[in-house]
Amino acid sequence: MSERCRLSNRRASETFEIESQRLVFTATVSRGADGSVQEIFLQNHKAGSMAGVNAQDAAVVCSIALQYGVPLAVIRRALMRDAQGRASGPLGTALDMIVERER
Repeated sequence: MSERCRLSNRRASETFEIESQRLVFTATVSRGADGSVQEIFLQNHKAGSMAGVNAQDAAVVCSIALQYGVPLAVIRRALMRDAQGRASGPLGTALDMIVERER
Protein backbone atom coordinates (compact mmCIF):
# COMPACT_ATOMS: atom_id res chain seq x y z
CA MET A 1 0.00 0.00 0.00
CA SER A 2 1.26 3.48 -0.76
CA GLU A 3 1.75 6.08 1.94
CA ARG A 4 -0.91 8.62 2.72
CA CYS A 5 -0.14 12.15 1.56
CA ARG A 6 -0.83 14.26 4.64
CA LEU A 7 -2.15 17.76 4.05
CA SER A 8 -0.75 20.77 5.84
CA ASN A 9 -2.83 22.14 8.70
CA ARG A 10 -3.36 25.38 6.79
CA ARG A 11 -4.23 25.18 3.12
CA ALA A 12 -6.16 27.09 0.55
CA SER A 13 -9.64 25.80 -0.11
CA GLU A 14 -12.34 26.60 -2.60
CA THR A 15 -16.05 26.42 -1.79
CA PHE A 16 -18.92 26.22 -4.27
CA GLU A 17 -22.51 25.04 -4.42
CA ILE A 18 -23.88 22.17 -6.47
CA GLU A 19 -27.32 20.77 -7.05
CA SER A 20 -27.83 17.03 -7.04
CA GLN A 21 -30.93 14.90 -6.54
CA ARG A 22 -32.95 18.14 -6.37
CA LEU A 23 -31.00 19.19 -3.26
CA VAL A 24 -28.39 21.91 -2.76
CA PHE A 25 -24.99 20.91 -1.40
CA THR A 26 -21.94 22.96 -0.47
CA ALA A 27 -18.63 21.48 -1.62
CA THR A 28 -15.26 22.54 -0.23
CA VAL A 29 -12.10 21.33 -1.96
CA SER A 30 -8.50 21.48 -0.72
CA ARG A 31 -5.43 20.82 -2.82
CA GLY A 32 -1.99 19.49 -2.08
CA ALA A 33 1.23 21.39 -2.66
CA ASP A 34 1.29 20.09 -6.25
CA GLY A 35 -2.18 21.52 -6.94
CA SER A 36 -3.96 18.16 -7.05
CA VAL A 37 -7.28 17.71 -5.26
CA GLN A 38 -6.57 15.98 -1.96
CA GLU A 39 -9.71 16.58 0.09
CA ILE A 40 -13.39 17.25 -0.44
CA PHE A 41 -16.16 18.06 2.00
CA LEU A 42 -19.86 17.97 1.17
CA GLN A 43 -22.67 19.43 3.24
CA ASN A 44 -26.38 19.54 2.66
CA HIS A 45 -28.40 22.59 3.65
CA LYS A 46 -30.54 20.38 5.90
CA ALA A 47 -28.36 19.31 8.84
CA GLY A 48 -28.71 15.67 9.82
CA SER A 49 -30.60 14.59 6.69
CA MET A 50 -29.73 11.16 5.29
CA ALA A 51 -28.81 12.75 1.97
CA GLY A 52 -26.35 14.99 3.81
CA VAL A 53 -24.92 12.15 5.89
CA ASN A 54 -24.45 9.98 2.78
CA ALA A 55 -22.75 12.85 0.93
CA GLN A 56 -20.43 13.52 3.87
CA ASP A 57 -19.52 9.83 4.13
CA ALA A 58 -18.80 9.63 0.40
CA ALA A 59 -16.61 12.74 0.60
CA VAL A 60 -14.59 11.32 3.51
CA VAL A 61 -13.92 8.08 1.64
CA CYS A 62 -13.06 10.04 -1.51
CA SER A 63 -10.62 12.24 0.45
CA ILE A 64 -8.88 9.21 1.95
CA ALA A 65 -8.60 7.59 -1.49
CA LEU A 66 -7.14 10.78 -2.99
CA GLN A 67 -4.62 11.06 -0.15
CA TYR A 68 -3.51 7.47 -0.80
CA GLY A 69 -2.90 8.30 -4.46
CA VAL A 70 -6.07 7.14 -6.24
CA PRO A 71 -6.43 9.43 -9.28
CA LEU A 72 -9.46 11.72 -9.37
CA ALA A 73 -10.33 10.36 -12.83
CA VAL A 74 -10.53 6.81 -11.47
CA ILE A 75 -12.91 7.87 -8.70
CA ARG A 76 -15.09 9.81 -11.16
CA ARG A 77 -15.37 6.83 -13.50
CA ALA A 78 -16.36 4.55 -10.60
CA LEU A 79 -19.32 6.69 -9.53
CA MET A 80 -22.88 6.19 -10.75
CA ARG A 81 -24.09 8.05 -13.85
CA ASP A 82 -27.41 8.35 -15.66
CA ALA A 83 -28.04 7.32 -19.27
CA GLN A 84 -26.71 10.70 -20.50
CA GLY A 85 -23.46 10.30 -18.54
CA ARG A 86 -24.34 12.86 -15.85
CA ALA A 87 -23.32 12.14 -12.26
CA SER A 88 -26.15 10.61 -10.23
CA GLY A 89 -24.99 11.74 -6.79
CA PRO A 90 -23.51 14.81 -5.12
CA LEU A 91 -19.92 13.53 -5.00
CA GLY A 92 -19.86 12.81 -8.73
CA THR A 93 -21.48 16.17 -9.45
CA ALA A 94 -18.87 17.97 -7.34
CA LEU A 95 -15.96 16.08 -8.93
CA ASP A 96 -17.32 16.82 -12.41
CA MET A 97 -17.51 20.51 -11.55
CA ILE A 98 -13.93 20.50 -10.24
CA VAL A 99 -12.67 18.95 -13.48
CA GLU A 100 -14.77 21.34 -15.58
CA ARG A 101 -13.32 24.35 -13.69
CA GLU A 102 -9.79 23.11 -14.38
CA ARG A 103 -10.36 23.08 -18.14
